[in-house]
Amino acid sequence: MPKPLKFLAFDTSTDRLSVAVTDGARVWQHGGPGGAQASTTLIPAILALLAESGMGLGEMDAIAFGRGPGSFTGLRTACAVAQGLAFGANHGAGIPVLPIDTLMAVAEEARFQQAGLMASGDAPFTITALLDARMDEMYVQSYEFSSGLYTSVKGCELIRPENLAPGASARLLAGNVFGVYAGRLPAGLAALACIDALPTATALLRLAPMLAAAGQCIHAALALPLYVRDKVAQTTDERAQIKADALAALAAPVIPPES
Repeated sequence: MPKPLKFLAFDTSTDRLSVAVTDGARVWQHGGPGGAQASTTLIPAILALLAESGMGLGEMDAIAFGRGPGSFTGLRTACAVAQGLAFGANHGAGIPVLPIDTLMAVAEEARFQQAGLMASGDAPFTITALLDARMDEMYVQSYEFSSGLYTSVKGCELIRPENLAPGASARLLAGNVFGVYAGRLPAGLAALACIDALPTATALLRLAPMLAAAGQCIHAALALPLYVRDKVAQTTDERAQIKADALAALAAPVIPPES
């Protein structure tokens, strides 16, 4: 019988900080404010949780972290902390890291919430994960879940809420966009189940054994955040142009349709 795997996991990609550790049977977890605070509270939270569990960092089989997409600052924090802890573990001998897509963690968190409806033994189904990317855009990615495994249906995209089209096979929408963009999502989505979900550390822990078995643990030096957007703010000229376009649209004459 294979020995239980031990993982430390954390996510700082959203405005919530999530940390968890497992000995393969039990789970200890911590949550708190994320955003800018994560850079100062993450390491103390990790050390406190390890102390509570009675395990040392060197006992971990890997450090799992949410690699993105998400907050640029949060992703850099998670990657840097994962690398630093991994390099320093075992008196410098190090341990592997396991970067995990935050949208897959969102999908897993929603599936776990709906486990009674969508057990792993059911037929394959598709979950579309959505995260608020700010600037009136969302990160979106769909996954097929079957026999305990996730397969990406389509690569991660950055879209406006009005352009969401999860596909005919989607059974579940999951993420943190439903309140933020209420009224802007396509009306046809009302027939799908919508679950509020974030990329929690416990979701990372549930994904970690599967991904580790697939050979996705890597050396800490190779860990990188996943950025989908290459900029986080509009320039002054871009904002001025958007405002000018909006004013021009309001001032444009309305031409009645031909009878």
